[in-house]
Amino acid sequence: MRRRPQVPVPRVMGILNVTPDSFSDGGQFEHVDRAIAHGITLRNQGADVVDVGGESTRPGAVRVPPAQEQERVIPVIAALVSEGVSVSIDTMNAGTALAAAQAGASIINDVSGGLADPQMYRVVAETDLHYIAMHWRGHSTEMANLATYDDVVADVRAELRDRLAEMMVWGINPDRIVLDPGLGFAKSARHNWSLLARLEELSTLGYPLLIGASRKRFLGKLGPADAPTSERDLATAIISTIAAQQGVWGVRVHDVPSTQVALSLYTEMQKGKKR
Repeated sequence: MRRRPQVPVPRVMGILNVTPDSFSDGGQFEHVDRAIAHGITLRNQGADVVDVGGESTRPGAVRVPPAQEQERVIPVIAALVSEGVSVSIDTMNAGTALAAAQAGASIINDVSGGLADPQMYRVVAETDLHYIAMHWRGHSTEMANLATYDDVVADVRAELRDRLAEMMVWGINPDRIVLDPGLGFAKSARHNWSLLARLEELSTLGYPLLIGASRKRFLGKLGPADAPTSERDLATAIISTIAAQQGVWGVRVHDVPSTQVALSLYTEMQKGKKR
């Protein structure tokens, strides 16, 4: 019997916001017990990693003191790790990243790409965790005014390249780096679609890519204006499949089952080509 070829598929990061004000699920998992239960559910639904965040980065969100952020996320991370869940910490703060690493997190997911906290690269280098560096131009209160580009793909690529150069200065292991083009962060809908359509240009940087399109505002324009954000899960799953075709490292989603179905269909189609 011929062995079926293995088809690479992206890692699925399940989003767990331990916040009162995140744009899609703020307040749903604010309490520790509910957050832990949902993290386990995400794992059981097929998430490869559960991405725990304690500070909202939605447009206009107010910053949270690092101590408060850590009070929200560290008990959840420690409990999930004890249950065998692979966890990433979604933070811009070096102190929170270090505390999360000590609690067992295996990935630091920094939406600022190291720009929000000058100590972040030191923590990444010392812990040697995987590091997701997103393209970022400023905090949530100001990013809408920073969405100006000559060519969004070329500009994002150049700015990520600058971040990579700085990471090398700090001694971060290149094999641990994943890049994120930052959909929705200082980007208009048109910018987001351009980035998705031209992922291969970002891939020329030579690093794995993470795509985080889940339930974002630009997807809402494809449906009724008053539809809940959960109605964007189908569009998110389709984007996950398109990203898989481009060979991305991972996709970050709120609804794991819909993306898993889409990726399973993609996998079977790819296997069919090779039989």
